[in-house]
Amino acid sequence: QVHLVESGGGLVQPGGSLRLSCVGSGGDFSMYAMGWFRQAPGKEREWVAAISWSGESTYYSHSAKGRFTISRTNTKNTMYLQMNSLKPEDTAVYYCAAGGVTGVEAAELYDFWGQGTQVTVSS
Repeated sequence: QVHLVESGGGLVQPGGSLRLSCVGSGGDFSMYAMGWFRQAPGKEREWVAAISWSGESTYYSHSAKGRFTISRTNTKNTMYLQMNSLKPEDTAVYYCAAGGVTGVEAAELYDFWGQGTQVTVSS
């Protein structure tokens, strides 16, 4: 029902910043809670952040809190992840996801996924 497309990934040096975007189409974007996940090669998928349907409530993993900011603009059907003070450990493919429950960390509880965008943090 909802198609999600991420963009904004790339190569950045440690300490740098990137802003990821996720654009939704094919459904009522504002009805869904949203989240960001990441997966590094050979590693398990890791939850990063989540946001309620209105954008009023946000949730962060320990590693993301204080450095990353999740937001959304429902009139543009877009969710963002602003990433500051990036570290090599942040290197991964980042995925956006949509579901019916706000703030969940379990990937199984999300219904729709984007294709992912590569973030590489290296000097």
